[in-house]
Amino acid sequence: MRRLSILTLMLLCAAVSLRAQSLDAFKQRLAEPVAGAALFGRAQVTVTEHGDAARAVADATRAGQQLQIRGHRVCIFSDNGPEARNGAFAAQKLFEETYPDVKVYMDYKIPYFVVSVGDCLSEEEVVMLKGRVTGTFPKAFLKNVEFPISNLLD
Repeated sequence: MRRLSILTLMLLCAAVSLRAQSLDAFKQRLAEPVAGAALFGRAQVTVTEHGDAARAVADATRAGQQLQIRGHRVCIFSDNGPEARNGAFAAQKLFEETYPDVKVYMDYKIPYFVVSVGDCLSEEEVVMLKGRVTGTFPKAFLKNVEFPISNLLD
């Protein structure tokens, strides 16, 4: 089941990344030899589309559809007090300076300003991220979210 989930995720990632290029260009790029490939002899790549894959990708692209995936984030700030907005911006800035390799998201969900971090697919991954940030943000907690699959490609 886990392999099927990973395979599905990889296929969805590929579909989203194909938005910027045509399937023909993608197949051509796959068929081109890689630098240093001469060391291993000549190889030939054949790309075969499964069923209506090309049409599905084209339909999703035309519809501007954002594919969503269930995942986890670490909430580092949540407040609804009079200084909540300033506190959210301060938390976001501190996090970006301390952990530049992790994405930060600020939301306003009436009446709360919320700053959350990471795009984690597994519970293990989000627990490890929480462990990293707890020293700087001791009140951090885990939350389940849905986010665009394109966040994983950036």
